Amino acid sequence: MTEPTTRLGRPVWVDLSTSDAAAARTFYAAVLGWDIEVNEDPQYGGYAMARAGGLDVAGIGPAQPGAPTAWSIYFLTDDAASLGDRISDAGGTVVMPAMTVGDVGRMAVFADPAGAFFGAWQPNTMAGFHTGMAGSFRWAEINARGVERDLDFYHDVFGWELSRSDLPDGGVYTSLGLDGKNFAGAMEMHPGMPPEMPSYWLVYFAVDSADEAFARAIAAGGSQIVPPMPMPDGRFAIMRDPQGAAFAILAGG
Repeated sequence: MTEPTTRLGRPVWVDLSTSDAAAARTFYAAVLGWDIEVNEDPQYGGYAMARAGGLDVAGIGPAQPGAPTAWSIYFLTDDAASLGDRISDAGGTVVMPAMTVGDVGRMAVFADPAGAFFGAWQPNTMAGFHTGMAGSFRWAEINARGVERDLDFYHDVFGWELSRSDLPDGGVYTSLGLDGKNFAGAMEMHPGMPPEMPSYWLVYFAVDSADEAFARAIAAGGSQIVPPMPMPDGRFAIMRDPQGAAFAILAGG
């Protein structure tokens, strides 16, 4: 397992905003083996910390009125306010300006040029997630309309390194990383997707067995998007939880 990252621009946290936080806690505990604890302090609005092996790996909280049920990814910053200025200059949008979250840190929410939402986290007492174990963050992936513009955006804002490879269907997959270590990927959204489908970030969690985790998810009320399939370094699957949030699992590699 690893300590929370200190490298600016790397993923540092993921959380779920959901229409039924209690049901989501039950679902993900069954699928990913999380121990989940709700913060009883009213200022945190029922936000819960999910832990694997006693270490923080994700959050689950009630969605704000009108907000979608979805997973969000946050990237590390040392100044969430000034990051918002860089994002605006690079063609992104400040959705929620930097705000202080108790004594744990500061956060902000943005949209990239294709409209995909993401966040930034400026730590104080909460450094971020731990990785390297089953149930923890493993990978993230952006599906975007106009992905090349997005790639330029993320390179300009975070300095991400881009590594392109050809896909069997003729498309291109771009791995994203820093200091030679990849943590995410990006590809053009398939033209057959409904036009109302927005660009989005997809979060992958590590599991020991993609097939067993997939079976647990289905048994707990989840639904299939992509069944367990092989990939060069293991097996993955993509699902929706009972409230409709998409997420993925990845084993091996």
